[in-house]
Amino acid sequence: MKKITLVPMTIGLMLISVGVFAQNNADLKKHYQAYYQQMKNQGDVQGVINAMTHLNVLEPSLARKDTLAYVYLSEGMYLQALNTIGVEKNANDSDMNVEVKALALKNLNQPKLALEHFEILFKRNPNPYLAYEMADMKIQIEDLAGAKANIEYGQANVKDDMKRAFYERQQPYETSLKAAFLYLEGLMVFRQDNKANIDAALKLINDALAIDPNFNLAKISREALEAQKAQKAAAANTPAKN
Repeated sequence: MKKITLVPMTIGLMLISVGVFAQNNADLKKHYQAYYQQMKNQGDVQGVINAMTHLNVLEPSLARKDTLAYVYLSEGMYLQALNTIGVEKNANDSDMNVEVKALALKNLNQPKLALEHFEILFKRNPNPYLAYEMADMKIQIEDLAGAKANIEYGQANVKDDMKRAFYERQQPYETSLKAAFLYLEGLMVFRQDNKANIDAALKLINDALAIDPNFNLAKISREALEAQKAQKAAAANTPAKN
């Protein structure tokens, strides 16, 4: 059988190449670590993203990848965040990883997929904030029984000082989470029977506004329900044509 032999010079060149590559790799890593720190100091988010991407190529790290996805999420770059870590459920995912998937999918109007990850977060750390988000999305997808369970949990565990941010106005604002749960319950009750439950839904939304009169989303919903109620009453009082 023919043997393949390497001449000493060839072996020497190979070893030199490996050594140079290792040195260059270490130098690049050192450079991008310094670059990352400088971009962080300057508040340059795109620079931070570039540095972390290079570092992850040079030395792959799950923790760094999770952090990079979180930076994308914070900048509203939801697709980039998901492209970095994927959308699959994994029991070994970090809390940060699951949170990024949940919030990115929610903001991309994918409530069913988002809920899969919110359920994981809720199992790990149940709290009223997560319960509200889950109930809100479950109402959207008509899982009213699931929404009811989340609302009941939230109302049983919410504290007076808890707030939730809303963004339907040009200027974001915060309202009491207690009021927010009452508003959400009103929506759920209305969805259960949008003809028979208008008064019950209005009462819950008025209860929410009693806690926070400046709760703009509740005001909008109350106006819509009152208009629908008036329209229904007018239709009932209109004589039938022969």
